[in-house]
Order: sequence, then C-alpha cells, then structure tokens
Amino acid sequence: MRQNISLAEISDGHLYKANDMVKADCGGCEGCSQCCRGMGSSIILDPYDVYRLTTGIGKSMQELLATSVELNVVDGVILPNLKMQGTREACAYLDVEGRCSIHPYRPGICRLFPLGRHYENGGLFYFLQTGECAKENRSKVKVSKWIDTPELKRNEQFKLQWHDLLSAMTDRVAGEDEGKQREENLLLLRLFYLLPYEGTTDFYSQFTERMEHWNEQIG
Repeated sequence: MRQNISLAEISDGHLYKANDMVKADCGGCEGCSQCCRGMGSSIILDPYDVYRLTTGIGKSMQELLATSVELNVVDGVILPNLKMQGTREACAYLDVEGRCSIHPYRPGICRLFPLGRHYENGGLFYFLQTGECAKENRSKVKVSKWIDTPELKRNEQFKLQWHDLLSAMTDRVAGEDEGKQREENLLLLRLFYLLPYEGTTDFYSQFTERMEHWNEQIG
C-alpha cells in the first residue's frame, strides 16, 4: 500500500534495522486495545499472514472470508484485510476481555505496531509511529524481539519481494482495461491467498513456487 505521507509527519525521524533498540514495548498492552478498534481496512494481510493464520487456527481462507476477513481494493489491487465489526468497530479477533484471541498467529502489521515498515533503495527499514499508540512511557526493545517472527531475515526478504510484486502490479493495472485488471487480481488472490498452504512445509519454499508460477503467467 503506497503512502503519500511524509515520514517526518508520522515518525520520530529515525529509520531502524532489526538489531536496533526502539521505544516500542507497550508492556503487554494491559488494559488497552485501542489499536484493535476502528482500524477500517488498514490491517492488510500478506501471504505469510494467511499462512500463519490458516495453519495456526486450522481454518481455510474461504472460512476466514466468511467471518473475520474481507476484501478491499488497495491502489487497484484486491487484497484481504482483517474485518472490524460491531458498534465499536473492533477487530473480529478481539475477545470480550479486550485481548487478542489469535495472538500467536496475529498479522505482521499487528506485530509491528507502533512500528511501521519503510522501503527505500531496495532495502527494508522500520520507523516508530508517533501519536498512534495510546500507551505512555514505552520501554526500549530490540526491533527483532518486538516483531517476534522466526527467521526474520528470510521474512524481510519475502516482504521485499512481495512489496516489489505489488508495486509493479499497481503500476501495471493502472494502464489496463477492467477485464485485464480483474484477471490479474483473481490470479493474485487464487495463487497467493486462496490456494491452501501446507502447515508442515516451509512457507518460503511454497511462496517461491507460487512466485515462479506468477512470473510465468504475468511475465
């Protein structure tokens, strides 16, 4: 998803790498679930999120789309996001006590918060969002520990590949007719989201196979 906002407007002015320390630790978010409410369609899922969710909770993507996930258009690309529901517009996975019921399998955007990702010159960086987290006096934590994702280097390489794919697709569909846009979007959804992932097989090898098929079809 492309941002037309200056980093200077929303961050502390620094870019961080995985081994850097940053004031992001919210102390378990005790008594607070503000970032799990009123997020609209902004909690966008990537293929790794879907792999982790579907294999973690034992439900197919089709089942998630019937309950907790919805599809929206982002820069001309159809992508899934977590659904907000009820009068308080709460995440579908927020329980009655205001806690995340899928915490071990939560999406990457949730793991990052209050950090964000920034892509620049072929690299991936992190930034601290200011004015977003309601918790005060956050403590310092290493970025990699906060994100809590196994094989983070491999995950970052995947993020870069996925970012490049979506960026190229956004540019491409802008000049295509509706029929071609629909065809490409359906392929993306089917190949990277709807086709089930094997929980006993490494995600990154599955993603590489799907990327090869995508490149064969799209070029």
